Amino acid sequence: MTTERYRRKLTAILSADVKGYSRLMGEDEEATIRTLTAYRDVMANLMQKHLGRVVDSPGDNVLAEFKSVVDAVRCAVEIQEELKARNAELPENRKMEFRIGVNLGDVIEDGERIYGDGVNIAARVESLAEGGGISISGTVHDHIENKLALGYEFLGEHTVKNIKKPVRVYRVLMEPGAPAEVNREKRSRLRRWRWAALAVLAVLFMGATAAVIWNFYVRPSPPTEEVPSDMIQALELPDKPSIAVLPFTNMSDDPEQEYFSDGITEDLIIDLSKISGLFVIARNSVFVYKGKAVKIAEVGRALGVRYVLEGSVRKADNRVRITAQLVDATTEGHLWGERYDRDLKDIFSLQDEVAQKIVAALAVRLTEDEEKRLVRKYTDSMEAYDAFLHGLEYKNRYTKEANVQARQMYERAIDLDPEFAAAYAHLGLTHFHEWSLGWSQDPQSLEQAFELAQRAIALDDSLSEAHAILGEVYLWKKQHEQAVAELEKTIALNPNDADGIARLGNILNWTGRPEEALGLVKKAMRLNPVHPVWYLWNLGHAYFLTGRCEEAIETLKRVLDRNPGFLPAHVYLTVSYIELGRHEEARAQAAEVRKLNPQTTSTEDWKQRIPYKDQAVSERLFDGLRKAGVT
Repeated sequence: MTTERYRRKLTAILSADVKGYSRLMGEDEEATIRTLTAYRDVMANLMQKHLGRVVDSPGDNVLAEFKSVVDAVRCAVEIQEELKARNAELPENRKMEFRIGVNLGDVIEDGERIYGDGVNIAARVESLAEGGGISISGTVHDHIENKLALGYEFLGEHTVKNIKKPVRVYRVLMEPGAPAEVNREKRSRLRRWRWAALAVLAVLFMGATAAVIWNFYVRPSPPTEEVPSDMIQALELPDKPSIAVLPFTNMSDDPEQEYFSDGITEDLIIDLSKISGLFVIARNSVFVYKGKAVKIAEVGRALGVRYVLEGSVRKADNRVRITAQLVDATTEGHLWGERYDRDLKDIFSLQDEVAQKIVAALAVRLTEDEEKRLVRKYTDSMEAYDAFLHGLEYKNRYTKEANVQARQMYERAIDLDPEFAAAYAHLGLTHFHEWSLGWSQDPQSLEQAFELAQRAIALDDSLSEAHAILGEVYLWKKQHEQAVAELEKTIALNPNDADGIARLGNILNWTGRPEEALGLVKKAMRLNPVHPVWYLWNLGHAYFLTGRCEEAIETLKRVLDRNPGFLPAHVYLTVSYIELGRHEEARAQAAEVRKLNPQTTSTEDWKQRIPYKDQAVSERLFDGLRKAGVT
């Protein structure tokens, strides 16, 4: 009976929805419904023209199927072109942009309806499209690659719930000239990756100076790495209550809920970091313990803290269970522990309660401002918060493809809640990463990061991460005092922000205050014992600027032990050796510089791009390079 009713087939599926639909409805329901109805009529007519049919259209979604993937993609392109023309006649805030995804897959047919993995993948591919854009799965791309006058940009492999293998996703490029560009891209992808890596390293002295520093500056060490043996040492306990929050264990039946437990952990670290009376270990150092059986006493010794918080998260439907316990690492005695079963919508108050319980257990007194900052609520939309946590998961991978995914998650969060300040800040960070890591040559990326950070601050001035982004952009605009002011604001809002403290040290190096930078970078290293290599670079840079060349050499060698291809370390080692009269070693380093940076750019151009406030420092650097035969 069941076999007669249901049958499987291979079909092309087009899935579409409206970007920012919640905002449009919130501002004017009637106008939104009128536009949506008119646009759906347009889409249905075009689908019929291309031998497709509408299967379902709940809410702002449209699901259609086609017998041919070529017809499906042609239809998608015509839809976007027609809707773009119609949107041109509407006010900016009333434009309605659809995201479209196309997949070729197996489905189950039940009367007029279709179900199955093919539909699920189409919906996931659609969520990766931009407003007014089209994304396609790898199966579609393989069928149409040479059949349509279009270009395709590979967006990486993406995990789809309940689908074992990751799905390849491509963005359809409808602009004139796109196909030729993409063909070149395809033929030279490996070569360009090599040169891109080199360019990122060389950029400090040749173009977009920020990229090389940033690559080792915001990027934490991978969360699965082992604790380096040279970092396991006896650390004195701070003169205030010190704590490490271990990654909460995902106890949900679905392993894909890992992002949620990681997000809860990260939020708790941020909440506790805002308290000046606490000493809180950075995320980077605690996440090396993720998924490992640990002894609390050993964690306390390795990270130099007295207290360790551990716990678990179970999320199911609209309920969440969090268990947490606070342990004295010196005695392994339990100070406090509790289990919470709450509605998911109460997640923010639950996190606040856990943070407050910890503060009470450690007898820490809060300032009035800290009490206000500790009680915070990101958003009223749990869907928006969920998208935000997905964005954090992608952001922490630090790849070009994951950066695209993170951006889409933050954009979705903003669509669901246009007042979600943290989502604007993190969306800005994706643009900054795109610019600084060399993933895009578009100079507007830096400006977009700047504007989004400003938008976040306008919504919530207490967002330390937004101020940090502004500070970074100000540095590369050579507006040094504004850069320093923004990072000082970051640290005032989050006194335990190890990366923020190290960033301020970096900016002070360029601003002509390296003595202060030394103290800040060392403080950041104590807050983040398993610190990324860019902390060492900042320290070596500061030693060089203060004329302590022996210490600069020792530190920069440690940078190269962990990352032999880091060009700035070779450059500053070269000059340090020259200044100490160690010419043979200087020449050896100069050879490494030339090997890593075979291109040529005028010395004057280099000087103009490096963001030193005092040009005399640039003269010192390039004089040393000239003596070593580099320039």
